[in-house]
Amino acid sequence: MVGELVETSKDLIIAQLSDHVRQMEERLDILESNENVNENSFFMCSMALIIFLMQCGFAFLEAGAVRSKNTTNILIKNLLDSCLAVIGYYCIGWAFAYGPGTPGSSWNLFIGYSQFFLAGVDNYSKFFFQYVFAATSATIVSGAVAERCEFATYITYCTVISSFVYPVITHWGWADGGWMKNGIQSGNIHTTYIDNAGSGVVHLCGGAISFLAAYMMGPRHGRFATEDEEESIEIKGHSVPFAALGGFILMFGFLAFNGGSVAEIVKPGDGPIVALAMTNTILSGAFAAMVFLVIHYIWNGKWTLLLTINACLAGMVAACAGCNKMMPWGSAFVGVGAGLIYLGLSKMMVKLRIDDPLDAFAVHAGGGFWGLIAVCIIAPDGVAYSIVNVINGSKDGSAVAQAFAQLGWNLVCAIAIITWSIGIMGPVFSFLKVISKFRVSYEVETKGLDIYKHGEAAYPLHAYGHGWDEFENIKTEGSDKKRPNTHVRKMSVHQEISMEELAEAYQRRSSVAFDLGGNTKRKHSLYTNPKQFEHPEHHHKAKQRNHFTRNKITPVIATKIDETLDEESSTESTITIKSDDEHYRKSPEINSGWKE
Repeated sequence: MVGELVETSKDLIIAQLSDHVRQMEERLDILESNENVNENSFFMCSMALIIFLMQCGFAFLEAGAVRSKNTTNILIKNLLDSCLAVIGYYCIGWAFAYGPGTPGSSWNLFIGYSQFFLAGVDNYSKFFFQYVFAATSATIVSGAVAERCEFATYITYCTVISSFVYPVITHWGWADGGWMKNGIQSGNIHTTYIDNAGSGVVHLCGGAISFLAAYMMGPRHGRFATEDEEESIEIKGHSVPFAALGGFILMFGFLAFNGGSVAEIVKPGDGPIVALAMTNTILSGAFAAMVFLVIHYIWNGKWTLLLTINACLAGMVAACAGCNKMMPWGSAFVGVGAGLIYLGLSKMMVKLRIDDPLDAFAVHAGGGFWGLIAVCIIAPDGVAYSIVNVINGSKDGSAVAQAFAQLGWNLVCAIAIITWSIGIMGPVFSFLKVISKFRVSYEVETKGLDIYKHGEAAYPLHAYGHGWDEFENIKTEGSDKKRPNTHVRKMSVHQEISMEELAEAYQRRSSVAFDLGGNTKRKHSLYTNPKQFEHPEHHHKAKQRNHFTRNKITPVIATKIDETLDEESSTESTITIKSDDEHYRKSPEINSGWKE
């Protein structure tokens, strides 16, 4: 009897222990699952934060590449890009991209149609990560139409791209059930869309729209030579340091852009793949930059900074597609190709007289298209490896057939992305052009968009003074006498004269200069005629020696007594010009510039 009780107790204890062990295992599984979700979410959010910083990079790069009169305009566009993109992607973009559809439905091949306004969504880390990708795709276009785009046009295309154009392409290539991701299957051949970080989905989309927008909008006034001019005039940006800072921020952001696209960090091998993606990204950008820099120096004899930054970015764009697959030596192949393609497309755009101030098409469309092709050549299962394996006998000819089929499918997908992007945005741009909301007027473009559109100059002249002696009488150095009834700004060069008086005297004298023989002539310098030649579209006029020559211009020597500066009066000789050409004085082309 006692033995039976002992055996029963043993069985009961074992059963209870087994139950406790099972419950503990379930709890551990739940904890591990939660931990994996938390780690992956933290990883994606961290990468997305760095990618979001790329908006700052685009802002600085574009601000440095435009003239100072359009700096505020380009900066607010990049700000609104982040705002409009998140609103549009929240409302409908996510649903079109990743909204689950009915299994087997033909609609699901093309577009998602559920989870509008994030209804039923719990993976917010993926939403945030994909939002910054959508914002990147939209902001690419702003560089191609800088300095001449209507503000309404920017708001329109930014909303359409981030809410519809980009999400649909995302569904094709990255969502379960998308036709590009499904690929084709025939016998032993099965293809799918290979694009880890968006060479096609993000950059080829934005680059193709950039080309269309720049072509339809036309070049900036003065960018290309007219019939009576020999060569084009390159319009320089106002700040190389700004552009360089933006380029460095974008390089930093691309490491997270490509590394974060792995999307997971908890599985065995995820960490090395992330590291491989980042390594390939920076290597590809470096090879592209060096190849371009050397060729540019051979052709032009100059070590260019801005174009080298663009070449580096093109290499990083090309690495997006296969950064997680190819070996580091393959990144050299991708980078060299990207540098050469960027060089060729940049030159081609100038030959076609298409004005792209930031080379958005050459960087993003050229780099993106090359990336989709290169990954099918240099990846471990690509064309190059397959041919080598067939030669050494490790694989049969079916491997080569599979590799070429995959290359062909990626090419088809690239063409589909270009066609969709241009096909949707073409009518949008045409409509804006018809209602005269596509491009600003000649006067606004010449004088600058900052004051007219925003009322905020990036560099207001009144902000460069100081607070000393602005509105009080001061003593000049070496004199105890005050200058009554004048508002004097003390200067270190000519402390005995106010800045206002110096500016007035300079304005009187700068219009006339004396040569060694005592004759008078108009200056033709960009520096002494800042109003006339303030804008690059007027630069060619400065080269015409007799541009200001007018008939019946008679120099007359006159004497004028200046205002009393101290207790003593002084006189000075001035020269005035009498001309019967009143058109010269009233010409809006000459006397241009917004008044702040």
